[in-house]
Amino acid sequence: MAWAWRAYHKLMSKHPWKVQIVTSGALIGCSDIISQQVIERQGLANHSIKRTIKMTTVGLVYVAPVLGVWYRSLDRLIVGQSKAVAFKKMLLDQFALAPCFLACFFIVTGFLGGHSREEIQLKIQKDYKKTLISNYFIWPAVQMVNFHFVPLAHRLPVVQIVALMWNTYLSWMANKI
Repeated sequence: MAWAWRAYHKLMSKHPWKVQIVTSGALIGCSDIISQQVIERQGLANHSIKRTIKMTTVGLVYVAPVLGVWYRSLDRLIVGQSKAVAFKKMLLDQFALAPCFLACFFIVTGFLGGHSREEIQLKIQKDYKKTLISNYFIWPAVQMVNFHFVPLAHRLPVVQIVALMWNTYLSWMANKI
């Protein structure tokens, strides 16, 4: 396992942006598999490969680019490594980014799922508030640790590893009827 971490770290130092995007896409795809198999209990015969590809795509083209740019922007906007700096970053992350990010997540997954504007709007009206409140039970503490202890280049992968279960929940919320 140590060799895999060393190889990942080496790739991350050479191609941080590409590795973060691929890692994010792969972990969100894994989250969808967990959602379908563990939460929804669809079984392998009923597993929607199309949905897993859609969720992986969301990770590749939406989640990773947005969060990668966001974390770099936060580091330029609020400089330092203290607990106070981490707290300020967490507040911006949770109260500036999270509400918009989750709404856009529902829009992107709905669009990629072939849903109409009206269906996406109904989905947001039904599930957005509950999802945002759930976000606030998990992410402030995770982001405090992330912003205080984790170097910028590793923030997105760390968040995506922690988010494996969160993304499972998001996949379920975004895809439930």
